[in-house]
Amino acid sequence: MYLVTILGNLLIILAVSYDSHLHISMYFFLSNLSFTDFCLSTTTVPKMLVSIKTQRKTITYTGCLTQVFFVLVFASLESFLLGVMAYDRYVAICHPLTYTVIMNPRHCGLLILLSLFVTTVDALIHSLIVLNLSFCKHRAIPYFFCEVVQIIKIACSDTVINNIFLYFAATILGGVPLSGIIFSYTQIVSSILRMSSAGGKYKAFSTCGSHLSVVSLFYGTGFGSYITTAFSHSSRKTAVASMMYTMVTPMMNPFIYSLRNRDMKGALRNIIRCIPAF
Repeated sequence: MYLVTILGNLLIILAVSYDSHLHISMYFFLSNLSFTDFCLSTTTVPKMLVSIKTQRKTITYTGCLTQVFFVLVFASLESFLLGVMAYDRYVAICHPLTYTVIMNPRHCGLLILLSLFVTTVDALIHSLIVLNLSFCKHRAIPYFFCEVVQIIKIACSDTVINNIFLYFAATILGGVPLSGIIFSYTQIVSSILRMSSAGGKYKAFSTCGSHLSVVSLFYGTGFGSYITTAFSHSSRKTAVASMMYTMVTPMMNPFIYSLRNRDMKGALRNIIRCIPAF
């Protein structure tokens, strides 16, 4: 599963870089999403595989904090990227004449840098607050990686500040992109329904289908993981939920975009044809 995730996302990045027809903002954001999925999986899965092979289900304090930081960065960054991609589709469909002006390379780059800056600062603050917590010995978490909510739960010291910042950050980093996605698609649907051409409606809906599928998968598994953690006392169910969130979603994203997007399928076929030449 990990190899499929890595290869799938690397192929998406390679296809976007290789094919000049894909050098537009939509695929620029897609390649960044694939890179984020690649990093999110690499942050958690290799350690899990080593633990399974060696039968040692332990991690150092430093290693755990490192995982907490990078999981927060890449999970939050994915949420922001999905919001930015919804904005890109909104501009393309609702303001097609000014699309290339608004979504120019400089603007796209600034959106990525701003998203990365916000998520990095959030992860850094979380990590610094967790550093102030004290932990009793021999504590276990039901996830297969170190996740900030689970770390706070097993702390032996007061966690009020951690919980306040956790819910505040979750509201901002999760709620703002999701609100942007909902607003963008409200405007997109309204614009599509005003189109007179059936072909135009189909083309507009088809460009959004892959993104909507990824959004549903990401937020669906995220909310599912949260609900399972909050209401289930089964460590097995909690571990499965965390696996869906950090492994299944990054693995499925390349399949969703490659199977539903004609341009991406063409670029991938061209890359596969070139492989025997090497």
